[in-house]
Amino acid sequence: MATGKSDISGWLVRPAHGCLWAGLAAVLGALTVHTVLVTSDGGMDNAIVVDAARTWLAGGSPYDDRHFLYFPSAVVAAAPQALLPRPVLDVAVPVTVVAALALGWACALRLHRVPLRSRLAALGLLGLAAGFAPFGQLVRLGNWTVTAVLALPLCLLLASRGRWVAAGAVIGVAVALKPLLAPMALLFLFARRWRALAVLLLVPVVASVTAALFLPDPTGFLTRTLPFLLRGDDAFVRLYEASPAAVLPRLGVPRALAAALGLLGAAAGVVCGYLRWRGPGPAPLRLAETSAALMLSAFLVSRPSYNHYLLVVLPLLLAGLPYAGAVARRPWFWLALVPQLPGVTWPWLVPPTRRAFRDALTLVLLAATVAHHCVRGTREGARRGGPAGKRRPAVESV
Repeated sequence: MATGKSDISGWLVRPAHGCLWAGLAAVLGALTVHTVLVTSDGGMDNAIVVDAARTWLAGGSPYDDRHFLYFPSAVVAAAPQALLPRPVLDVAVPVTVVAALALGWACALRLHRVPLRSRLAALGLLGLAAGFAPFGQLVRLGNWTVTAVLALPLCLLLASRGRWVAAGAVIGVAVALKPLLAPMALLFLFARRWRALAVLLLVPVVASVTAALFLPDPTGFLTRTLPFLLRGDDAFVRLYEASPAAVLPRLGVPRALAAALGLLGAAAGVVCGYLRWRGPGPAPLRLAETSAALMLSAFLVSRPSYNHYLLVVLPLLLAGLPYAGAVARRPWFWLALVPQLPGVTWPWLVPPTRRAFRDALTLVLLAATVAHHCVRGTREGARRGGPAGKRRPAVESV
């Protein structure tokens, strides 16, 4: 990364002024307090998991609610929330979600060796909170996607320091809570980190099997939730899904063709991610961009797929901005985010159920931008090192 006065990188990594931190604190504080005042049980999505835990504690099956899409281990993990008084839960969940988002951003910065007191640290989180609508939506919903937003950069930070087994354990715990990061097993496969991959797989399996033994319906996830996910036939959920398989049929495209296009895009994204992994460049960028390609590919075919899933990869890509070869320096990266600007009214997309069209546009553009960068843009990053201006060692050697 160049740190001269002619390059934005030097300005970004210098210490932030106190007014920037004050502005960030004000925005995060306002978002948290507003969420506390307008939500219950920490948000609608968190309430689904907590209600499942309450049902279990009352002797029922959490899978009676078909919108509960988590492993049995998540039921046990949500049990402490089910025991808390609702006023406490209303405050604790938004605070925890905001804290987890901030910690995930901090891990992404440290992955790219960016100082936590830098201008990018303050402005990046401020931009996500105030300029990216899914950030506020995730806080208000209390969705457990936040576990993946924290776990992925933490995993990559550990991997960049050679602690692959610990990185696998982090992903395993995150998958046990919500299976969103399951595609990250491919990164460990690319890296041939077999012990770490075994840990990644064993943690959620052991946790879920153990938890299932305490449920009245131990096979509920396999017999109810999994078929529901494979069919994706929930009319209400489909209105908010951003994957091509859900959006294109609403535009008149046959469902089979829409699903095939999504699968084709996902397969291409995985190939591009593998090429990025095998290509040149600093280790942090390779880890971040390979992971982003894998996760965005999964979002193209996953059912459901929501706009706040983008927060899993966006901080990783944004934190790499100081690198000369980063995807965040490409114009299409920023153009892909335009539909997610809060406060902008888009013609013909005013009803909330039409939000999925702009969400799908953002997902497809961002996935295409990352895939294109993985194939043709990595050599730019190979000519320069990390924030210290030096070449970093290859990931396999750390």
